[in-house]
Amino acid sequence: MIKVLIVEDSPVLQELLSFILKSDPEINIIGIAKDGEEAIDFVKNHKPDVITMDIHMPLLNGIEATRRIMQTMPVPIIIVSSTINTMENSNSFKAMEAGALALLPKPMSVGHPEFTSTANGLITTVKLMSEIKVVKRWANKSVYNHDILNNNIQSVPTGQSRQVNEDFQIIAVGASTGGPLVIKSILSNLKPGFPLPILIVQHIACGFLQGFADWLGDAIALPLHVARHQELILPGHVYIAPDYMHMGVDSSHRIVLSNEAPVNGLRPSVGKLFESVFEVYGKGAIGVLLTGMGKDGAEEMKRLHDHGALTIAQDEESSVVHGMPGSAIALNGVSHILSPAKIPEMLNKLTYSKTQQW
Repeated sequence: MIKVLIVEDSPVLQELLSFILKSDPEINIIGIAKDGEEAIDFVKNHKPDVITMDIHMPLLNGIEATRRIMQTMPVPIIIVSSTINTMENSNSFKAMEAGALALLPKPMSVGHPEFTSTANGLITTVKLMSEIKVVKRWANKSVYNHDILNNNIQSVPTGQSRQVNEDFQIIAVGASTGGPLVIKSILSNLKPGFPLPILIVQHIACGFLQGFADWLGDAIALPLHVARHQELILPGHVYIAPDYMHMGVDSSHRIVLSNEAPVNGLRPSVGKLFESVFEVYGKGAIGVLLTGMGKDGAEEMKRLHDHGALTIAQDEESSVVHGMPGSAIALNGVSHILSPAKIPEMLNKLTYSKTQQW
């Protein structure tokens, strides 16, 4: 049984969340807290396997409650938040900075056309998060500070030494669970004037994308956009795939958005982005696959790798879930396996140096 603590100040939502989670025989609701202080006290005494956490609550909000729990007695935390306004969305990502693992919209009420899909999403996420081992987050330290101490770059043997392509033109990035913080870490550590455009597919619950873009845009120096169809791809700009749309590129270096069928249940798909980038840029592309469940993008990354493009996968130690990068590594589709601190270091070197080998 998965022991769940619900942290929510609204009695109506307490009842709805309980109703949904109790419908699954593998989930046991062991407590309900109406504010962050109650949540902290409950965790000390009862040790839940997963917490669903609201953001706005009396006495102590969800951001601070998440931070304190992760600093003392870490538990997988899912932020269950309204997606109505951008301010709440941005606060949700601050909770992820404090240690939360996932974001979900508050489920629709019984009888709503989307009740079943939102309820199933909540149950599935609780089950997945219960399998993740979390560690303490130390106060006032970056999630990835420990990476700075690791000076090793783990390269996958290819049997030959190849000169780095001097004509890299674009970077394609894919991420899922745990991805927002890693993306922020990478982008914020690129050199000023970084010249390559960066296209990103981040799997995220619908409704949180603009909040993600606002939160990320406030933290990095590069211009950032939620991608638009036929938008010209500019050097040094960052483009994020919008909700419900695959993102690719065309031969005139413009963004292509489509509502083609989901790939492995996903739209946008990392695989579709990598496939499109390969068709247009070939070995002039750099593919980066970050933490996330499943294997989206792994096969397409191998294709990039096998045709001379440079491919980077996040290492297992720093990944919340090593599914996506691990799948690419298992397929021998990866040039380098790096920590979040080492990825921007390599991208900077590749961009500004013509003598690197890989």
